[in-house]
Amino acid sequence: MSAPVPVERPFLQLALLAVLAGALGAAGAVLFRALVALAHNLFFLGTLSLAYDANHHTPPGPWGWGVVLAPVVGGLGVVWLVRRFAPEARGHGVPEVMDAIHHRGGAIRPRVALVKALASALSIGSGGAVGREGPIVQIASTLGSALGGLARLPAWQRVTLVASGAGAGIAATFNTPIGGLLFAVELMLTEVSHRTLVPVALACGTATYLGRLAFGDFPAFLLPEAATRPAELFGPGVLAAWTVLGVLLGLASLLYIRAIYWAEDRFQALPLGPYARHALGMLGVGAAMTALMAAGGHYYIQGIGYATIQDVLLGTLTSPGFLLLLFLLKLAATSVTIGSGGSGGIFSPALFLGATLGGAYALALNQLVGLELDVATTAMIGMAGLVAGATGAAVTALVMVFEMTRDYNVIMPALIAASLAYGVRRHLLPESIYTLKLMRRGSRLPEGLHTNTHLAHPVRELLGVPVAACAADDPRPLGEVLGRRGRLPHLLGVRQGRVAVVANAAALRRADPALPVREALARHGHRRFLVASPDEPVLELFLRLRQGPPVAVVVAGGADPEAVPPDRVLGVVSWEMVAEAARLPEPLCRRVQTLEAPGTRG
Repeated sequence: MSAPVPVERPFLQLALLAVLAGALGAAGAVLFRALVALAHNLFFLGTLSLAYDANHHTPPGPWGWGVVLAPVVGGLGVVWLVRRFAPEARGHGVPEVMDAIHHRGGAIRPRVALVKALASALSIGSGGAVGREGPIVQIASTLGSALGGLARLPAWQRVTLVASGAGAGIAATFNTPIGGLLFAVELMLTEVSHRTLVPVALACGTATYLGRLAFGDFPAFLLPEAATRPAELFGPGVLAAWTVLGVLLGLASLLYIRAIYWAEDRFQALPLGPYARHALGMLGVGAAMTALMAAGGHYYIQGIGYATIQDVLLGTLTSPGFLLLLFLLKLAATSVTIGSGGSGGIFSPALFLGATLGGAYALALNQLVGLELDVATTAMIGMAGLVAGATGAAVTALVMVFEMTRDYNVIMPALIAASLAYGVRRHLLPESIYTLKLMRRGSRLPEGLHTNTHLAHPVRELLGVPVAACAADDPRPLGEVLGRRGRLPHLLGVRQGRVAVVANAAALRRADPALPVREALARHGHRRFLVASPDEPVLELFLRLRQGPPVAVVVAGGADPEAVPPDRVLGVVSWEMVAEAARLPEPLCRRVQTLEAPGTRG
């Protein structure tokens, strides 16, 4: 039974589907947060309740020191769910969505949404030091993908719904509509235009509205009533201190990325099964958070860690040494949770790391140098900088920290620090915490979104390789016909005064020079080809190459493809040449090449 043929929907229909994807993303966020609350209350307090405010510390439960086993028990459930139903639900989730967008046309198995929700709720609720954003991105993206599959959308429209779901999940979870939109733009979309941007914006707006109905219209974090004085932000000493902090955040971002993948490699190398590996890792996390409860009165590093971030912003924690200890413990706990096989996001831990590092930095400088840095502002700068450096989504990080705190005074110094953090990390490690996971699997993603001006240029600008013509049935060896040329040409096989077969230079490079020309053309040439004008825009030829033969003959004055005189051929343009000139994603190249019908190559 053949698969249903995709149908490209009109813009209005796509926009309406995006609104539905936004609603589904918001519903997924509400359900997921309820599951996290249920698991958290069960593991820590021994109650069945959905009442849970992550910005307040969890009180001691009835288990005493036995709570050290809570992450272990929850972790065993995570491993069972992931191994039994959906291996892609392991880890932080966002790389899997990016892979689906760039390499699978936006197709994600529907079961991933449920498995990710259950596994991550168990992981976070039982004390795993991971966040909610990765799971909700994967959950909402899966719902968007399923919606696109039901509507039989082509790949680009299905990808738009996947990105709409991702942005909607972020917007609803954090009450950050602009942040959700920018998250989709910076990390998800392969194209930014009205046909993709408007649907994603509608989805984020819808999800934010529904999220506010469910959770209320509040910022994620509360700030001290004494807001930062704008004049403080322009003192040269203060700006210099925050500039240095930006460099430190870049180094901390690198440490964060390296720690997670180092932990993953170390746990994979252990001679233990997946259950034992994760149980061992979560026992360490449980021991650390229980020791903090005994020594400091709170678990501090368990779960998403918002309560600790809130303490830093409100000035409850005033010891730079203790904040630095929390930074190191959270770094270790998050690395171990994910590296040993847990399921959860890395965004919230990055906020925690940035807040504790920024707070410790401000307190230390205030005590040692007397700069009087505002601790809350410096912590927010740390949050934006570490998220920007780790994820590569610098603009998203900046805007989301503003939306999560609603303090506009932080924008200017956070912009400087986040840019520096991203630049330092990018210089030392080109891959982000998301793309490194894909690169380790042998999968590369495009550097970033850009307007491709190459596609607007005329085809004549792609003509740089010479063209040679010979008889299509020439029995001489290919090497003899091509001779000692400085540059391998495209080869035209001529029969009865017209071009009958075309072999581009890249194909001839792979041919055996001892082959007779007729056999080389039969193996490496194309009997079907397009005819292009030298003045035709590359974009138009690109679209024609997508739907037909992957090679075009550029002819002066035009010609019938069945009767092209070789003396009027100006050059040959292949799909590979267009892709290389325009730096198109490799997956598109692979997909287009499969469109060639069997038997069209000689």
